[in-house]
Amino acid sequence: EEAIYTEISKGNIPDFLRAPKKIQASFQDANGASHAVVYEVMPDYLSIGSNEDFCRIPMGPITAQRIANLFGASLPTPKLVDDIYANAEVKVAPVTYTPVGNANELVSKFVEHNQAIEAQRTAAGKPPGALMGGTKKDVVLSNKITDPARTNNVVIYGWHKLDGQPIQPIYNGHIASYVDYSHGIRLVNAELLLDSSVTTVAKVVTNAVLYKVLSNETGPMTQASYLKDNTVPAGPKSFGFRSAGPASLEFVVKPDTLVTEYQIFLSADGVSFNAEPITISPAAPVIAGLVPDSLYFIRVKAVNLNGASAPSEVLAGRPGTLQETMLIVNGFDRASTGNTYNFIRQHASAIRAAGGPGLRAFATATNDAVTDGLFSLNQYAVVDYILGDESTADETFSTAEQTKVKSFLQNGGRLFVSGAEIGWDLDAKGSTADKDFINNYLKVKYAADAPNGVSASTYSADVLNVYGFAGLPQLAFDNGTHGSIDVKWPDVLKPASGGVGCAKYTGLDTASGFSGVCFAGMFPGGTREGRVVVLGFPFETVYAPTLREQFMARLLSVYFQDLTGVQSTAGVPHEFALSQNYPNPFNPSTTISYGVPSATHVSLRVYDALGREAAVLVDRVQGAGAYSAVFDAASLPSGMYIAVLLAGGRRLQTKMLLVK
Repeated sequence: EEAIYTEISKGNIPDFLRAPKKIQASFQDANGASHAVVYEVMPDYLSIGSNEDFCRIPMGPITAQRIANLFGASLPTPKLVDDIYANAEVKVAPVTYTPVGNANELVSKFVEHNQAIEAQRTAAGKPPGALMGGTKKDVVLSNKITDPARTNNVVIYGWHKLDGQPIQPIYNGHIASYVDYSHGIRLVNAELLLDSSVTTVAKVVTNAVLYKVLSNETGPMTQASYLKDNTVPAGPKSFGFRSAGPASLEFVVKPDTLVTEYQIFLSADGVSFNAEPITISPAAPVIAGLVPDSLYFIRVKAVNLNGASAPSEVLAGRPGTLQETMLIVNGFDRASTGNTYNFIRQHASAIRAAGGPGLRAFATATNDAVTDGLFSLNQYAVVDYILGDESTADETFSTAEQTKVKSFLQNGGRLFVSGAEIGWDLDAKGSTADKDFINNYLKVKYAADAPNGVSASTYSADVLNVYGFAGLPQLAFDNGTHGSIDVKWPDVLKPASGGVGCAKYTGLDTASGFSGVCFAGMFPGGTREGRVVVLGFPFETVYAPTLREQFMARLLSVYFQDLTGVQSTAGVPHEFALSQNYPNPFNPSTTISYGVPSATHVSLRVYDALGREAAVLVDRVQGAGAYSAVFDAASLPSGMYIAVLLAGGRRLQTKMLLVK
């Protein structure tokens, strides 16, 4: 291996390998968008020698990677191996040898095989340097490089037969030091053109969306090399975003001593991001100059002098001055087919469309940031937990997450959680602690892995007339053709410990189970009433945006209404008080502050000048404290409105002027 590296690094290769072949292709990314790709590839497998006296030389992946790095090249992916074969100028039948001892691993067999290939090329009438296919298995870049069950192994693929089918499927069963005559190293230029812009193979295959352009495996690669460089920072996993003012967002991230700066990429839709990033320092992680109350989707790269990480999953942020009463947690880490790691798009957009500014004020975080304590669930009134089809291997709720969710519900929190494998993971396959959590805190029991036990048979749910959900349309969810994941196995759930079925799968009798379960009341060990809604299918897979928005609006404005937009502030007042709203006059929203000296039922309502009720802002028992609520009058006409506080036998009121 060292001799191979020494000879090739000195330039001891045939001249015909120095002229790469340019291949043009059109490939789709993970979202189904097409991209024009132009890449360059060596016409034949890496050889040592001159044009007249050379041998296609097999070698181990470490040597191959060192050579690729030395010359600005990359190993191909299996998808590129297929495309190179499809574009080959001469295709030959694979020459194989029956294994006899270790004969196939000897240099003499390498030479014999090379001579057989040369005979085929000559018979085909093609000169050296013609793009050839069917001659070797490729050492490839693959997700299997980081397979924890097979560390330090080589991944091979290809050796196409004349019918176009590869002899060798993707395989990582050989240790890295294993080499036989059938292995070959075909280098591609590390740089390529993607939609006429220069990028690299490594950047594409590690991108959460673009990886599909060059890879036919599931999910992006975390390591696009056989040489792991520990000096380049890993992509952020434990992070989130919250408002830092009317035009700023704070990037909250777990400290990493390798990182010198972060590159922030912004998007309006969560799919197309700005090409030029915003650079921020770990010491001052604020993104400034944003448009107030606008919804931004964000992904991040960690950077130091040695390079940049792969981009993070996508989160969202909304700069503004309102207190954030909601937290969206993305816990969907599983590399499922169709997981583009940006499904916060559907959740954030639906929340923002659900109501006034009080409903739209939210922060976002990864589930790692929750378990690491960067974000506390108890700081928020409502938490939306995204779980996709996260299952047993990746855990829907880890033990640490369960502890935090329990505390949140015990303290009166409102939880919305959706996913297709929650019941399967926590109840069907869970521990005693898992079962206690799902039965007593999520208020559900596992009934079946799919309606009627048949996968891919049901893709819609009917919302039932309970808890104010009446009148909502049927929710259709994705079969894999609507931009998210194929929900083949939606959980069938049964209510537990006081839970109530609030949605059912279309065509499935409720005696068999439900697609959604709700609960309002005290949780075990709780001190305040909490609420939970669990869907057995991912909310993000509901593929009509209007359906998602209608459901989220009803969830927030009716079922969670008494906490959304209301937050307690520091200090306990000495008497009941209602302050003048601010601003006043206002358009279209204003904040109403009030004080409660002792626990009591609180009613805060708004009436128009004729005494007609315009809004119910608070209607629940509240503990002693100072509070504020947002009155959004976007849909109301200009005029005088009266805020009325009823608490502790007192009636207080203040006039407010809406001017549009």
